[in-house]
Amino acid sequence: MRLILKRFVQHFTDVYGDSDEKFVEESGRKLFLLYLRPIINGSGNYYIESRTRNMGRIDVIVDYRGEQYLIELKIWRGKEYHNRGEQQIIGYLNDYHKNKGYMLSFCFNKKKQVGIQEIVIDGKTVIEAIV
Repeated sequence: MRLILKRFVQHFTDVYGDSDEKFVEESGRKLFLLYLRPIINGSGNYYIESRTRNMGRIDVIVDYRGEQYLIELKIWRGKEYHNRGEQQIIGYLNDYHKNKGYMLSFCFNKKKQVGIQEIVIDGKTVIEAIV
């Protein structure tokens, strides 16, 4: 999944790199799923807005070749909002008894740092992709 996110960041930046905030999270999810579908076609599936046992809604769950990947999508609205998104994915990882999750952030700042980073929060690994 990390490689898929890395390539998505590259391709998204090439095509939509100078988009503005009129671009909404739903559009980002559709583009990501359009990108993801041919990769997992025949070997997996994805679920949108699945409920957790605590009635939360995770943006995308991907089942691929026996593995399950939890992905949270966010639009960058400042550091505090971003930190809440990180805590949100950590909560989902706890609900699903997973140690690694993914966060895809759509940032429209002119000086944004595009790419992938790995962080550890509360013993859980979050792979963050920023486009």
